[in-house]
Order: sequence, then structure tokens, then C-alpha cells
Amino acid sequence: MARFIIHGGRSISGKHHVPGNKNAALPMLAACVLTEDPVTLYNLPLIEDVHTMLSIMVDLGVDVDLHGHTVTLRAANIKKTKLNARLCGKVRSSILFAGPMAARFGRVSLPSPGGDGIGRRRLDTHFDGLRMLGLKLSATDPYCFRRQNFRAARILLDEASVTATENILMAAVLAKGETTIFNAACEPHVQHLAVLLNKMGADITGIGTNYLKVQGVDRLGGVKHHIPGDYIDAVSFMSAAVLTGGRLQITGAPLDQFDVIARPLCKLGIKWSAKGQLLHVPVRQSLQVQDDFGGAIPKIEDGIWPNFPSDLMSVAIVLATQASGTILFFEKLFESRLYFADRLIEMGARIIQCDPHRVVVSGPSSLRGIHMASPDIRAGMALLLAALSASGKSVIDNAESIDRGYEHIDKKLRKLGADIIRTKN
Repeated sequence: MARFIIHGGRSISGKHHVPGNKNAALPMLAACVLTEDPVTLYNLPLIEDVHTMLSIMVDLGVDVDLHGHTVTLRAANIKKTKLNARLCGKVRSSILFAGPMAARFGRVSLPSPGGDGIGRRRLDTHFDGLRMLGLKLSATDPYCFRRQNFRAARILLDEASVTATENILMAAVLAKGETTIFNAACEPHVQHLAVLLNKMGADITGIGTNYLKVQGVDRLGGVKHHIPGDYIDAVSFMSAAVLTGGRLQITGAPLDQFDVIARPLCKLGIKWSAKGQLLHVPVRQSLQVQDDFGGAIPKIEDGIWPNFPSDLMSVAIVLATQASGTILFFEKLFESRLYFADRLIEMGARIIQCDPHRVVVSGPSSLRGIHMASPDIRAGMALLLAALSASGKSVIDNAESIDRGYEHIDKKLRKLGADIIRTKN
């Protein structure tokens, strides 16, 4: 086990380059098993979840050639269709092998996936959609999928699940006929996966909407593809600069996606500018909550795209602790995501936890360092941001959980001026 030791109060300033989108990279890796031809992915984020996915693929027999942020995968010699239970238990994204493995090889045995403990994360939408495509499921651990009467289908998802949409999409590209997916998730990473599949030879239309049409093809081929930048990483580092009074220049950020992110962040008074491909965060910002019309207390709530992403709620709450005014946060998607707020309260934040889904934050507050543990990727990053802006020393145990979503986070922050070291418990 690893821990971070942080002495807060140091300005985060300089230049930061955003790595590839984590939530796009993981399904893209799974999609590589749909073809025996080589697939090369550029701008691969070197995070723990990616390394675990690559280990799963190596265990299956996929040839993996990783050089820096570029990986070439060839799934021509898959040795087995039973996934490694230990590796699958480390990542939620292991479920993404169900659709492509069953579609290409006719069967797959998949142990229960792991992932963050942020509440119940049901698999029913995956299973129902794959069943409608003619995949028979044995609903015990491990889950066994077998191709029985594989064909296109009209599918209405009972929730706009990102990973279920991706799983069903990857299976549908090889199902004969036209598959339609209603209530599909349309997050940027779902769009990126669909673009990759089309480059491999799939026929998907409706990309970017909640109604996808898929004309099944006989086979997919190899491709070379660049993974777009991660807006979660971009906002996280932007927040580090804002919270510590620093100036930051960010490259590689997907600026077209900031239209969705901008309004909630502007409610907190955050300022930035974009010129070409460069995003500039000015120095020493004074955060002020922007009240709703008539002086009403404003609200930031998450939801399916194009609403504010759930993965940024934790970061936004930390930003609110340093903004003058009062604001309500409403986390709709995960019932355990906001429990990390208890640690912020220990640090001195003025937060009322209304229920598992809502917190009220009044700021600004002077935060002080404490000893705590990271509960999951996003809350862990939020606590790290709080520690950077706090006075005194903070210790964050279970640092590995942050490594699952952020590439070399301590080294990158140290380069930007943070006083942070990594040690073993």
C-alpha cells in the first residue's frame, strides 16, 4: 500500500499536458479483441486501470506491444475465453470484454468486475441488452455468455448506462442485420469508441445521440487511432492551480467538451481562457458563488451527458469550499459518492451533508491537513486537491486508488511546485 504526504500551501503553476481519456481508452482496449488484425492506439494514458486491462489481454493471449503512450495489440491468437478472476476483480471495466469476446468467439466466462465502492453499480442493463442480441447468459459468478441465436435487435436500455451502451455496441457490430439502441449513453467516450469501431469497419450511425443504429458486418480490421484528451484530468489540474493561487497552461485538453463543463464551474467563479489548443488558468483567482436569479442559492447537479459529469462532482465540491457563498450539490447517479465530504469537514470545510445525494457547502473555509484515506479515484483526487490548498501536513493512504485514474499524479504535481512525496504504509 502507498500513501501521499503533502505539505499544503504551495502554488501549482507551470505547464501541464493532458493525457488520453481514461474512460475512452478502457473500452477501446476491449474493442481490440474484435479483430485478429493489429490495432494501434496513440496517447494511451499510463494509469493503473489501463495496465490491468492490458494484463487481462495478455492473459487471454493477445500480443501487447507497449512503447511509451503507444500500444499495438493483436488478438490473432486468443488462447482462452475465461478471464482471470484476480485481474477482473481490480477493475470495473473488465465487464467490457463480455460483448466483444462473445460476439467474436461465441463464448466468454467473466468473473465479477471490481472497481470503486461508490454505491450499487448494476449490470442488468448489460445483461438485458446482450440477451436481446441472442447471447445466452448464466447469471452466476463467473458470468458465462454463449452465442446462441446471435442476431440484430431493437434494444431499449432501461438506463443510459455508459458501459452497457459500449458493451452492447461492441457486440452489435458483428450481429447480422440492423441493431437499434434507444436511450443510449452519448458521453464523449462512447462517441470516441463508436468512431474507433467505424474506423475498424463497423457501420454505426447516430453517434453523439441517444439513438444508435448499427448495421452488422462480417468482420472488423486493424486501425491506428489517437485517443482524445481527458477532460476530467484537465479540470482536476485546473482546479489545483485555482485552489493554490497558481497560473497554469494546459495543452491537450478537449476544448469542445468544455461547453458542458463550463456553466457549473462558472457558478463557482472560476475563470479561464482558451486560445487555439491552449487553455490558460490565470493566477490568484477570487472565487465567488454566482447566485441564481433573485439571489436564490444555486445548485450544481450531475447527470448523463450533456449534464455535468459525476466524475467531476468531488472536485467541484472542494472548489466550493474556497468560494465565497453557499451552494447545493446534488449527486444523482451514485449513492456513496459524497461520503468523502466527512474528510473535508474534518479539514475545516463548512459542509452540511443533507443525505447520501446532497451536500450544502458554504465558503470560503480555511482547510487544515489531516490523516485520511482515499475511498475511490475521484474522491481521492478531490482530497488530494484539498490537501494541496490546506495548511500543514496531510497524509492520504490508499494512494493506489488515485493511480487508477491519474497518470504519475505525484510526479506531475511535484513538477508544478507541489510538496508531495509517495511512501509505503
